[in-house]
Amino acid sequence: QVQLQESGGGVAQAGGSLRLSCAASGRTFSKFAMGWFRQAPGKEREFVATIMWSGGFTNYADSVKGRFTISRDNARNTVWLQMNSLKPEDTAVYYCAAALTGGLLTTSRTYDYWGQGTQVTVSS
Repeated sequence: QVQLQESGGGVAQAGGSLRLSCAASGRTFSKFAMGWFRQAPGKEREFVATIMWSGGFTNYADSVKGRFTISRDNARNTVWLQMNSLKPEDTAVYYCAAALTGGLLTTSRTYDYWGQGTQVTVSS
């Protein structure tokens, strides 16, 4: 019903920047809250950022607050994650997710659809 495709991952130096994109297709994109999660090897999947369908509310994990910015353009069916001041501990697979029914948006089980992930590697 909804397909999500991440792009923009890669390798960056500590202190550098990357911008991740998530392109959505299928059901009406504007009605979904969107989120970014990440998972490093041997660790649990963790919340990174979320944005409501209207774009009027955003929330960030404390570990990325002030460095990462989530945004969306419903007309283009796209959500972005701008990552600045990258740290080696940001290294992970980053996943885009969409939630329709609502709930606690910092929890992965709230989300209905997921992308395949894109690798981000930050060198020290």
